[in-house]
Amino acid sequence: MSLSRRQFLKLTGGAAAGATVTVAGTPAAQAAQAARTDAGRTTLPYTPKVIAHTAQLRENAPFAFTFPDASSPCAVVKMGTPVPGGVGPERDIVAFSVLCTHMGCPVSYDSATREFRCPCHFSTFDAEKSGQMISGQATEKLPAIVLDYNASDGTVRAISVDGLIYGRQSNLL
Repeated sequence: MSLSRRQFLKLTGGAAAGATVTVAGTPAAQAAQAARTDAGRTTLPYTPKVIAHTAQLRENAPFAFTFPDASSPCAVVKMGTPVPGGVGPERDIVAFSVLCTHMGCPVSYDSATREFRCPCHFSTFDAEKSGQMISGQATEKLPAIVLDYNASDGTVRAISVDGLIYGRQSNLL
């Protein structure tokens, strides 16, 4: 029996498609597809840490702490007015990594402007708008420390980090 090129391609193409459907239906293939779909999602096992009691925090004054480890300096600020991501009785307590997202220089809080400022390359970040970058060399917002407020004892805990701390491939070492 003689096959034309067209018939040969139809036969081999159909067989290849059938094999692909068969392999794609296996549990291993479904798991691989799920892994590709969730490749960018990561839930890191942060250890919650009590960082302050609300009575310790003064309005518009930074309070230093480290999270998620001793090599990660951060600051918590009681803004005095409700802000996005704020916790506490007035939803006004926020926290950020104080390592600039440009080159890792430590930023400082300026209470007059309510901004974090980098002394190295003059980037500024808005503490009232989730650490959003305002100006300078940085291209990303400051990593926000996700906080949890316990009304029964007035403590504020750091529970995770929203963003990547400068110089790291993962926020947990």
